[in-house]
Amino acid sequence: RTDVDLHLDVSPPVLTADADAERLAQGFSGVWHDMNEPVSFAAFGDPSLPRSALHALEGRGGDHREAHNVYGLAMARAGYEGLARLRPEERPFLFSRSGWAGMQRYGGTWSGDVATGWPGLRASLALVLGLGLCGVPYSGPDVGGFDGSPSPELYLRWFQLGAYLPLFRTHAAIDAGRREPWEFGPEVLAGARGVLVERERLRPYWVTLARLAALTGAPYVRPLWWSAPGDRGLRDCEDAFLLGDALLVAPVLEPGVVRRAVRLPPGRWYDTVSGAVYEGPG
Repeated sequence: RTDVDLHLDVSPPVLTADADAERLAQGFSGVWHDMNEPVSFAAFGDPSLPRSALHALEGRGGDHREAHNVYGLAMARAGYEGLARLRPEERPFLFSRSGWAGMQRYGGTWSGDVATGWPGLRASLALVLGLGLCGVPYSGPDVGGFDGSPSPELYLRWFQLGAYLPLFRTHAAIDAGRREPWEFGPEVLAGARGVLVERERLRPYWVTLARLAALTGAPYVRPLWWSAPGDRGLRDCEDAFLLGDALLVAPVLEPGVVRRAVRLPPGRWYDTVSGAVYEGPG
């Protein structure tokens, strides 16, 4: 299975139940809501629905200034409920570009059109950490960046980070070049394969984190200070994270780096490759 995005760009009017059922019968495994702020590519005026557009708002009425963010949330809810009705034996899979407080009840989200470049890579981690602390545990970036052409090094580092984030997929603009790992040469392909094997090995751990997120609200991806809130050094660390309470991930976020320091929270930590033991904090 390669980077094949089978998604539905659901813009108003929402697809009918018959259309949704047809897509599921064709093998679609979920729904991706895109451009659902809503956005309008207008030559002038509001880049969304006009602010004067009227909405029902559960019977009390109102205009688009109030409804803009709720619109994406309501669409996510509609998609979730449609999937649950049409395929009751499976858990719905949905992620949405837009939403509002409470969208985690219906699905996840992603970075939107993150810029290709090392700053975009670093911003991807900050986004997932921030969303998790805001109650949205399931998110991730466009691996490789949405626009432009990443270097092989940048692509591999982004791929390696993405493999330890909840929503993991490569994606780009239609004119930004391919994003399959083999497009970047044998070294990148080997590195991508290695981290894919590791992600698959961790599948039971991911399922456990999903269940914990549903039960407790704890995000999959957590800042290092999660386990030691009073440690100021951990609070200042923005280039590493905890995946659940057992794994610490320290990605490479700068070019030319093959070795880096890792700040350890309290506890005993094991290198997953060498088996070496390190005592934290330190």
